[in-house]
Amino acid sequence: MTLTELRYLVALAETGHFRKAAEQCNVSQPTLSIAIKKLEEELGISLFERSRHQVSATPIGERIVAQASTVLQEAKNLQHLADQGKDPLGSMLSVGAIYTVGPYLFPRLVSSLQRAAPNMPLFIEESYTSVLRGKLSRGQLDAIFIALPFTEPDVVTREIYDEPFVVLMPQEHPLAKEKRIDPAAMAEHRVLLMGEGHCFRDQVLDACPGLQQAIKDNHASGQAVVEGSSLETLKHMVASGLGITVLPKSAADIATYSGPTLLVREFTAPAPTRTIALAWRVSYPRHQAIDTLSNVLRD
Repeated sequence: MTLTELRYLVALAETGHFRKAAEQCNVSQPTLSIAIKKLEEELGISLFERSRHQVSATPIGERIVAQASTVLQEAKNLQHLADQGKDPLGSMLSVGAIYTVGPYLFPRLVSSLQRAAPNMPLFIEESYTSVLRGKLSRGQLDAIFIALPFTEPDVVTREIYDEPFVVLMPQEHPLAKEKRIDPAAMAEHRVLLMGEGHCFRDQVLDACPGLQQAIKDNHASGQAVVEGSSLETLKHMVASGLGITVLPKSAADIATYSGPTLLVREFTAPAPTRTIALAWRVSYPRHQAIDTLSNVLRD
């Protein structure tokens, strides 16, 4: 068996579809199908159950896919070690971030990192914490920016910065007369939230007592609970008068909205905050690249 065949194997398990796996691996579908069949014949077992619309790993196939992911990661580590011997800051660094961090962090990070490590290309990706967690453990990403708490076997985290939450509202909203907002007062108003699956949604619900119960009561009474797919969408909805929202301070820029349409208010002390951290695998060999990445952000 070859590393290429193992890559095909992992891609097929992830996508559950021969065509999608072939596209992910940049090969033709027949090439990938033949390689999987050859691997099954070599091992003497069926790795996948095939139907017209779905491909899923067999129980033993799941174990072999997990081991193949480990083998591929170790092979990648070998290449990283070789690259480190040449120049630890001279090969691509793959970095992920959760949706509520990436759009506000990456624009500053890319330019600063280019100055600090001009020979280190940066691949960036935004996704949910659960997706980034899986890609980090499989070696598809070298490091990820997430909000704490975050636990994962064989992964180390480093706190980068703390960020307070703020309230965004139209200037005519009843809370606009307050200089600072009591988190408990949010339950009395229509609060726009991120959709299910976003960790920032859970952080807001934890920070604002009574808000989760108010949302349940609205559901029970048949009132619509408005949710957004991104922080920028929430800002647009606030601007259109649908309600108020809670944002991390880095996302609270309202310069794009003409006129005094929106206001930003801080919370009363102790204000709710989140801690953003950088996470990477314990076995990741390019320590200087990780240090450069975190130092650039702190500077």
